[in-house]
Amino acid sequence: MPFPLNLSLSKNIVITGFMGTGKTAIGRAVTAKLARTFVDMDVEIEARAGKPIARIFAEDGEPAFRQMETALCDELRTRGGLVIATGGGALVNPVNRARMMASGAVVCLTCGVDEILRRVDGNVDRPLLAVTDRRAQIERLLQARREAYAAIPWQIDTTALSIEAVTDQVIEIADVATLPVHYPGGQYDIHIGNGVLKHIGGALRAIGIAEGGRVAIISNTVVAPLYVEQVEASLQSAGCVPFVCSIPDGEQHKTLATVASLYDQFLAGGLDRSGTVLALGGGVTGDVAGFAAASYMRGVRFVQVPTTLLAMVDASIGGKTGVDLPQGKNLVGAFKQLALVVIDPAVLATLPADEFRSGMAEMIKHGVMGDADLFTELESGQVDNPQYGSSRETGRQGKWAERIARALRVKIAIVEEDPFEQGRRAVLNLGHTVGHALERLSDFSLRHGEAVSIGMVAAAKIAVELGRADVSLADRIEAVLSAWELPVRCPPFDADAILAAMTHDKKKQGHELRWVLPRAIGQVEITADVPPQVVCSVLCSLGARSVA
Repeated sequence: MPFPLNLSLSKNIVITGFMGTGKTAIGRAVTAKLARTFVDMDVEIEARAGKPIARIFAEDGEPAFRQMETALCDELRTRGGLVIATGGGALVNPVNRARMMASGAVVCLTCGVDEILRRVDGNVDRPLLAVTDRRAQIERLLQARREAYAAIPWQIDTTALSIEAVTDQVIEIADVATLPVHYPGGQYDIHIGNGVLKHIGGALRAIGIAEGGRVAIISNTVVAPLYVEQVEASLQSAGCVPFVCSIPDGEQHKTLATVASLYDQFLAGGLDRSGTVLALGGGVTGDVAGFAAASYMRGVRFVQVPTTLLAMVDASIGGKTGVDLPQGKNLVGAFKQLALVVIDPAVLATLPADEFRSGMAEMIKHGVMGDADLFTELESGQVDNPQYGSSRETGRQGKWAERIARALRVKIAIVEEDPFEQGRRAVLNLGHTVGHALERLSDFSLRHGEAVSIGMVAAAKIAVELGRADVSLADRIEAVLSAWELPVRCPPFDADAILAAMTHDKKKQGHELRWVLPRAIGQVEITADVPPQVVCSVLCSLGARSVA
């Protein structure tokens, strides 16, 4: 596997799990591969106590040993760059678990009972196995610790895997970035990392989905054949009960009729109010699934697993869901806060190049709005093959995980400040006033990102015409969009038809359209003070037909 690009040396890698699952062996292997310092907590406790764990149990009792574990967890969490193998019961204590999870990546190793018995056979140094019926004792301990282990998102079953295979998975997991998103009354996490899709079951159990919980996987006919089987397998291995709900592909199916078809599939699958809706797909899938989750039985848990770049950097977070009406986009919807977002950039390897470019429009938009360094990177000649898994790419997956995280940080800051789009959040609509109108007039043959790209150029040129931005700003925005092979010219629609289509936009307040105009890279403003003649002039300069 490629060496991880984002793994912070300040983060610990903590390996936990039941006895016999391979914690020490894997910890040593990870340490050797990453040239870190290894700490085996049981060995460290024995050294400090001056006697083996069996004697600590016999002479001081298990509570004394657990106190030593807690003290060591408290100490190790303040250090960085370690690989830590815990004792099997160390993180059953929720305080210890929270401390270790705050210090870095925690991976829980699991294993089948038969294999555990084989691995500990003949070992007399395990005080908890000093019983006649070891199998019964192992099963009892596993049951007692089941929920504590399930609270850890990242789980690896080592039963049939080699040390090398498990080691690679641990390193992959340790490179996952987790971004928290706060909203009134709660928060959810966004996990971003290559390979996380195969761990989705553990991630869902860790947010409180009970064993046996039903999960409706909503996907379309394009994405489902690629990834549903993997997601189903992970959910099943975590004890969830998944079932698949299918919707057609394409913006033209983002309708109330599609939502109604999901209600029927939810009922057929036995989804109740304790269940979970998981959106596996792009922005359309997420919007439709989210609205269905918000309205079915007055709301069920909602998880996003975006598979397009556009959905990863924009549509999958923030809680806005909805469907289109013939009169315009997203005119019916609801705010539905998420329970979890899982982003695996590795799936972009199967994304068509034109869909990738569509997502780049939203990433560039975030750079214009709030990350000048990201924008500069994207315009500085580092334009690379969208199919990042190609032979030309070295470490491309790490690069895209980092770029996605940076773009998301821009949006997270905005939606946390304005969770229900009452003010500042409207800046996220940069390029959308014109973009949504163009989508509608094209009968959605124009992709969302393509329309937003044209809309951003229009917004930048309007800002120049109004004297609110320098012409060089519009030139830079147009140039970077062109470099990523995004359209910057308007289709030959009548300018008055584009203006009319804008009047149905949900961003309109009263009789006025709200415009988001760039003032500089990293600075935008919201205004309604844009004369229609300026809009028409700019649209015609970009290729729209004159209304004259």
